[in-house]
Amino acid sequence: MEYAAIETILRSFLMEGTVEAIKPLGNGLINDTFKITTQEADKPDYVLQRINNAVFTDVDLLQHNIEVVTHHIRRKLEAQGTADIDRKVLTFVATQDGKTYVKDEKEQYWRLSVFIPRSVTVESVTPESSRYAGEAFGQFEAMLVDVPEELGETIPDFHNMGFRLRQLNDAVAADVKGRAKEVKAELDLIAEHAEQMCFAERLHQAGKLPKRLCHCDTKVNNMLFDEEGNVLCVIDLDTVMPSFVFSDFGDFMRTAANNTTEEDACLDNVGFKMDIYRAFTEGYLRSAGVFLTEEEISHLPLAAAMFPFMQAVRFLADYLNGDVYYKTQYAEHNLVRTRNQLRLFTDVMAKLPEMEAYLASIRK
Repeated sequence: MEYAAIETILRSFLMEGTVEAIKPLGNGLINDTFKITTQEADKPDYVLQRINNAVFTDVDLLQHNIEVVTHHIRRKLEAQGTADIDRKVLTFVATQDGKTYVKDEKEQYWRLSVFIPRSVTVESVTPESSRYAGEAFGQFEAMLVDVPEELGETIPDFHNMGFRLRQLNDAVAADVKGRAKEVKAELDLIAEHAEQMCFAERLHQAGKLPKRLCHCDTKVNNMLFDEEGNVLCVIDLDTVMPSFVFSDFGDFMRTAANNTTEEDACLDNVGFKMDIYRAFTEGYLRSAGVFLTEEEISHLPLAAAMFPFMQAVRFLADYLNGDVYYKTQYAEHNLVRTRNQLRLFTDVMAKLPEMEAYLASIRK
């Protein structure tokens, strides 16, 4: 995109300072992000993002959620007398008409936030960074337990296991590429555990499991750190919405505690890392333990199994549908991903007794 067009977009926002430089920022897969540097030393720099409205179809709902969450966290920090608040919560810049986003002539949506200075992200997943992540995401949830209004789902049924299984069943019935016969083993394994993996929906329907405001994209690099290595704040708030806390716990386990990536075709490389589980669980309960119920805590190990299972279901449905959702590099890419995630799921299930024993030990 030409930077002249970006400068035109920036004029829609009530930003301070004169634009000096515009550069791409980060490596996000969903939104296009740019850092806006200003000339004046006493004016802030900014982060401009193009919102991917093919993924987030209701931009007004998306931005409303983010506004409510960031304002609520800011009020909490102010009430606590927290220092340096502007580096500990995201600040979005209003447009000329009072919104926090603008639509350009190409029907693209943009938002602008204040760049948090002297901050860094980390990419490496270690027990130390996982412990920080657990505590930060748990604290994030804890600060939002008393948000005074009900927010909407930015991606409906995003982590709904029953919904994902229905999608798979529809894909099997349609079998548009004639692939169902070659994945019988995978379908059988999924069918064997399908009822058990819908435990969250059953608990919720029975009134035993609340929905809470969760981040729903709990990666290590979705936190900002200061110069001393302390967590400043949680970022990338597009998926903040009502969900079960298993979303934040299980999704981190799926990506961070695998010995390899979901792309690895060698299943012998796949395995669940107990040191990452222990570290994240310790940090998470340290902050989230103040509000979690017994049902939520006791099901955390099973949540670590549910998310690779859910991802396998999604990969397999896409494979049967002809690879229409996930980008693929070769014909069996989604099938390789499916088998990878099912192997991770199987390893998590084998380690459930050890996981439950550790959970019980730290709760004492």
